[in-house]
Amino acid sequence: MTAKELIQIIAQHLEAAKAANQKPLIAIIGPTASGKTALSIKLAKKFNGEIVSADSRQVYREMDIGTGKVTQDEAEGIPHHLIDIVNPDEKFHLVDYKKLAHEAINQILTREKIPFLVGGTGLYLSAIIENYDLPPAPPQQEWRRKLEALAAEKGPEELHKMLQEADPEAAKQIHANNIRYVIRALEIVKTQNKPKEGMKKPPLYQTLILSIEHPREVLYVQIHERIDKMLESGLVEETKTLLEKYPHNHYSMSSLGYGELIKAIEGEWSMEEAIEKFKQHTRNYAKRQLTWFRRYKEVESILGKDLAILGKDLAILGKDLARICEELTEN
Repeated sequence: MTAKELIQIIAQHLEAAKAANQKPLIAIIGPTASGKTALSIKLAKKFNGEIVSADSRQVYREMDIGTGKVTQDEAEGIPHHLIDIVNPDEKFHLVDYKKLAHEAINQILTREKIPFLVGGTGLYLSAIIENYDLPPAPPQQEWRRKLEALAAEKGPEELHKMLQEADPEAAKQIHANNIRYVIRALEIVKTQNKPKEGMKKPPLYQTLILSIEHPREVLYVQIHERIDKMLESGLVEETKTLLEKYPHNHYSMSSLGYGELIKAIEGEWSMEEAIEKFKQHTRNYAKRQLTWFRRYKEVESILGKDLAILGKDLAILGKDLARICEELTEN
């Protein structure tokens, strides 16, 4: 896909949304390390847009390097929403994300700008794109304790098997070791008596999905390079700082990278073993992301090999896009 073709696809989508009197949304999806951030910033600049993060780890303050947060320089002045909104020891659920994401998207549209939903957390993306109906599920404390005891006795895989039976789609996205999320997903099924897949309402937005795709072997190289860069940028030191302030067993501290490095810092693993596990677990996570993204049948595919030239061309093309977008978003 060329830059001109991509610009045309987006412009046509915005025109179609306006003609149908629907709210436009552009979603940029792809596995970790695929290049979503850089592309989203270039497109947001050209289409007078703002970015809404769909990353379940970037919501946490102080967890910067390990979550790959965009820096101020990288953002190039483009506003980013739903980043750094809770502390690492605070609870944050899917229902919280959905509420805040809708608020951010509608505020962007009110400013007559274009919202870009960007990230790789499948549940977050689907909650917005497919409009999951997520009424708050009241905590079932006694039931939670039983599930936690079951996980401690038989291992987290036992809980994950329960989730696979109750809500297969959620199980594809949530890792077995993420006990808190597995329990929460089971709790929602128990409380609502139906899986998330059965809790959809009509879409709120006319969404264009742009999917960045790489050959598996290329993606893995990029994952390894990204992790090496994180380590060079001070991820170990960031993890140690977090450990001084927050309990190591808190959910947020089990995030990719932090969880593995904590085991090395506390002496359970060697640093070399922790780094290798970090890379392995990230590759596994990318596989789960790709499985989740296959649910979206109508997507515009962007080949990873085209990203570099796309970026250069987007820097040149579309001088009048801001004006065009203002016209498309006028009431």
